[in-house]
Amino acid sequence: MSLVEYLYYVILPVLAICTIIIFVRFIKGPTLSDRVVSLDLLLTTGIGIIAIYSIYTDQPTFLDIAMILALIAFLGTVAFSYYLEKREKNE
Repeated sequence: MSLVEYLYYVILPVLAICTIIIFVRFIKGPTLSDRVVSLDLLLTTGIGIIAIYSIYTDQPTFLDIAMILALIAFLGTVAFSYYLEKREKNE
């Protein structure tokens, strides 16, 4: 089994199952923090799926898209932490 077959037949289904589990946590999350963390994890899992697809199709352009998504996810996490900090100061 080559690396490409391993990525396509083992890692990709595992990431798909993880995506379903994370989405359930996103829907059921009791607090806003749980939902934001699960959304961040969904984006991270999506980045992994894009990276595997990029390796499978031998298209390095998809890695640029994954990097842009990673930057957006990071900025979203920073914005949420800024929001929590401001909310604590107001209370």
